[in-house]
Amino acid sequence: MILPLPIGEFDAYLFDCDGTVADSMPLHFLAWRQALGEWGCELSEELFHAWAGRTVPDIITDLNAEQGLAMPVAVVADRHLELYREMLPKLAAVPGVLEHIEDAQGRIPFAIVSGSSRESVTASLTTLGLLDRFDVLVCAGDCPRAKPAPDPFLLAARQLGVDPGRCLVFEDADNGIRSAQAAGMAWVRVPAPRQRPTAQG
Repeated sequence: MILPLPIGEFDAYLFDCDGTVADSMPLHFLAWRQALGEWGCELSEELFHAWAGRTVPDIITDLNAEQGLAMPVAVVADRHLELYREMLPKLAAVPGVLEHIEDAQGRIPFAIVSGSSRESVTASLTTLGLLDRFDVLVCAGDCPRAKPAPDPFLLAARQLGVDPGRCLVFEDADNGIRSAQAAGMAWVRVPAPRQRPTAQG
């Protein structure tokens, strides 16, 4: 099933990566659970999804504060990425989004706008064979303010040379949609795995 889009003409498509282009959220959750568990830290699936779109350092910093821990941010971030890379052979593209990438390729420019590290995003897109489809990558650390601030999407529009009001954002996370709204962009929500229609149904 192709994902329905809002009515309008758009000059660029801006995609979140994890959970939007790459069906990577289940893999990231497993990697998080293992990496954090090695430091005695817990992360519920509910909180994991609520924090979707936030940068890895911010997540680790807040978990330290909430659970009275002193996890080294860079070490845990590297461990999470290492574990995620080990799971990449299981990665697939998100149904309904890939069709739009294939359909609009060459007609309008694409950007990735992600709260994940450039290394993580590049690894995911390379595994899917999609890295060369995107003209711009905006990743963690490229903006002083991450989602839900509008800065990452505005930066992508600026780098593409497209008016923000002519961009369409593909997002699966509330933080990302708030970011797109704050940037004055149209958006479409990508359903979470449990909300997608099944082949049997």
